[in-house]
Amino acid sequence: MNLSPRLRFKLERFKAALRSTLAAKETNYDTSHRMCPNCRGLVSRDASVCPLCETPLRSPRARGGGGVPAGRVMGGLIPIPSTATSALVAANIALYGVSWYLTQQTALPGSGGGGDIGDLVLLRLGAKVGWMIFAGHQWWRLVTAMFLHAGLLHIGMNLWCLFDLGPEVESLFSTPKFVVLYLATGVFGFLVSLFWRPYGSSVGASGAIVGLIGILIGASYHHGTLGQDYRRRLWFWVAYILLFIFLPIPVDNAAHIGGLVSGLALGYFIPEGEPDTRASETLWNTLALVSVLIIAASFAMMALQLNAKY
Repeated sequence: MNLSPRLRFKLERFKAALRSTLAAKETNYDTSHRMCPNCRGLVSRDASVCPLCETPLRSPRARGGGGVPAGRVMGGLIPIPSTATSALVAANIALYGVSWYLTQQTALPGSGGGGDIGDLVLLRLGAKVGWMIFAGHQWWRLVTAMFLHAGLLHIGMNLWCLFDLGPEVESLFSTPKFVVLYLATGVFGFLVSLFWRPYGSSVGASGAIVGLIGILIGASYHHGTLGQDYRRRLWFWVAYILLFIFLPIPVDNAAHIGGLVSGLALGYFIPEGEPDTRASETLWNTLALVSVLIIAASFAMMALQLNAKY
C-alpha cells in the first residue's frame, strides 16, 4: 500500500497536532531541557551524558511537525525505516532469501518460477498450518509465518507497506511499543485465521501491517476533526485491502480482519508517545524484550524441526 502524498501530509499534520496536544500539558517546563531516565533530573536536551548522575543519554526524538520528516528522502517519496522497522524489513528479506534458496536447491513440486517459494519449503520454515498447530502443538508457527512470503510480489507489496507505515507508528508510539504492537497484531491475525480456517495454511506480514493501519485509526479517535479526516482515508485503504477477497488469488482476509481489530483496540487504549515515567519505560522495554525473545524462540523451534519429514 503506497500512501499518497496527500494522505502522508495529513499524517504529518496529525502527528504535529499530537505533539501540540502533548506540549500543551508541558507549558510550565522549559522545552530546551529533558528528564534523565535514571535520576529524573532536568538536563539540557542536547546533552549526551547526564551531568548529575553521568548516565549516557540517547539522542532526543525530533519534536515539532510540518514539512517532510527527517526519515524520508527525495521529497518524501522514499521512506527510510526507523530502528525496529529496519530490523523487521531485514528479517523478512533474510527469510525470503533462505526460502528461495531452499526452493531452488530442492526443486519441490509447486515451487514455480519468478521468485515463487515452494509449498513444502514454507511448511518447513514455519507457515501457519492448522493441523500442525493443533495436532503438533506447534504454536510458534503463529510467529514464524509473519516473516515468510510466497513470492516476490507478495513480499514486495508487504515490505513497501511496512516501509510506509512502520516508521509512522514507531515514531508515534516509540520503538518498544511498536515492537510489542507489531507482534501482537500479527499473532492475533493468524489466531483469527486459524479458527476461521482450521485446516488452511498461510504466510505473510499483511496481518500485522493491517494491524498497523488499525493502530493509527484507533489513535486518531483521540484527535478531533483532524483525526476524523485522517481516519476516513485509512478506512478507505482497509476497504481496498479487503476487496482482494473477490480476486482469484489466495488472500487470508481472516488474518487481515484479526490484525485490524486488534490494532484498533491497541491504538485506542495505549497512549501515544514515549513512556512518561520510569515504571512505564521499564514495563515497555521489558515487553519489547519479551517480544524479541518470543520471535527468536519461535525460529529456534522452527530450526529444530527443519529437517523433519512431512
